[in-house]
Amino acid sequence: MRFSLLKNAALAFAIVALPACGAEKPVEPSDADITAAREAAAALGGTLKARLLAAIAEGGPISAITVCSEEAPEISLAVSTDKAVSVGRTALRVRNPDNAPDEWERRQLEKFAAAIEDGVDPASIEYAEVVTSGETKTFRWMKPIMMDGPCQLCHGEEIADDVRAAILAFYPEDAATGFKFGEMRGAFTVEKPISDTRS
Repeated sequence: MRFSLLKNAALAFAIVALPACGAEKPVEPSDADITAAREAAAALGGTLKARLLAAIAEGGPISAITVCSEEAPEISLAVSTDKAVSVGRTALRVRNPDNAPDEWERRQLEKFAAAIEDGVDPASIEYAEVVTSGETKTFRWMKPIMMDGPCQLCHGEEIADDVRAAILAFYPEDAATGFKFGEMRGAFTVEKPISDTRS
């Protein structure tokens, strides 16, 4: 497993447990898989942000909600196919219930939030691990998504009434509002099955 706090490694909270006698040695995430995960997250984030900004320019924040609802899943699938990984977004407070975190993702999100609260630069944080379940090994990677300017229109503390109504029309159980500028809003998450040849 690997947890990177590039600015202050002393604050890293990942613990590498030594295997017991006879236990299988943990598989470390490869640099190639980490690089691919970073590229996939950057492609997803860049493509989605460009599309959202274009929609806002054309039709305002409500148009961006439609993009998130209808186009974001297609963009995630296209990037996943292109990069040969499964890439998406998750958060502790989600808008789309399909993006709710699993237990592994929730743990990393909580650790990210604690590290950021302790003053760690969010740009320096990422986490990679090879998770073993039975005979299956899966490379997993996450990196925080921070609240920035355009996101405030639909995720911030002050949202226009018509925008809020449109959000609730698409997502009746929305919990992804009230974020402050610079706060962690969620994270990119990447998965990829790996072969036993690396074990």
